[in-house]
Amino acid sequence: GCTVKYSGYLGNWNKLFCSNGNSKYPRLMKLGKDITLWGLEIGLLSMTKGEAALFLLAPEYAYGQRGCPPSIPPNTTVLFKVELLDFIDSEECDTFFELTHEQRDRLPVEKLLKVAATEREFGNYFFYKQCFKIAKDRYKRALSILDRRSSSKAEQSQINASKLLLFLNLSLTYLKLECGDRALKYGELALEMDQGNAKALFRCGQACLFMREYSKSRDFLTRAQCIQPFNRDINNELKKLARYYKEYMEMEKEMCCQMFDPLNSYG
Repeated sequence: GCTVKYSGYLGNWNKLFCSNGNSKYPRLMKLGKDITLWGLEIGLLSMTKGEAALFLLAPEYAYGQRGCPPSIPPNTTVLFKVELLDFIDSEECDTFFELTHEQRDRLPVEKLLKVAATEREFGNYFFYKQCFKIAKDRYKRALSILDRRSSSKAEQSQINASKLLLFLNLSLTYLKLECGDRALKYGELALEMDQGNAKALFRCGQACLFMREYSKSRDFLTRAQCIQPFNRDINNELKKLARYYKEYMEMEKEMCCQMFDPLNSYG
């Protein structure tokens, strides 16, 4: 899959017939499915992430003898201005999900790790585009790939390391989706794998703060601070906790005063 900014022209830059230049976040497209011009496919495969290029496509590499009425006449040479914003090779992922469970179980761990890492890349792509629900689904898909136990300690360690990253990503994604309980769940799953993981403690602290579980939040955040005392994000979250807790206590005090005021008044 790739994200591309493109503009297509007829003749010598004088007639724009297609463009996505106005899109802030171009969608992820697949070669051969969303991008079907042979010349454009060949051109994009020759590019690296961040590269810009111009492609002059003869009719046999573009719209052929028939063209594409009414925009493109028959036998037309077209010019494409292209910028490759991102590229993730999804071929192995597509192949993996076409296999039966038995076939998947026979794959070497290295292959599983590679496919899961690609799915995580897709998740990261959608996360940074603020498509949090799609990102969450991609991260979970990556976890499903790693649902295997290995008799080799080294292999199991690699699987666990990959799972840990996904648990942390899911915890953050659920925070963005304002699902504190799910964010806490995945933060705690990360802690089960690595008790001293400051990022996992931080995520759990954030989730508890979101759910107004102030005591639990303080516990997680102070443990994270012990591991990384100069981490700005952790320290800022502790300040935020203190502010929220103070506001909460003041509100509780005011409510108590309102409850007991009638008892102290004389009729």
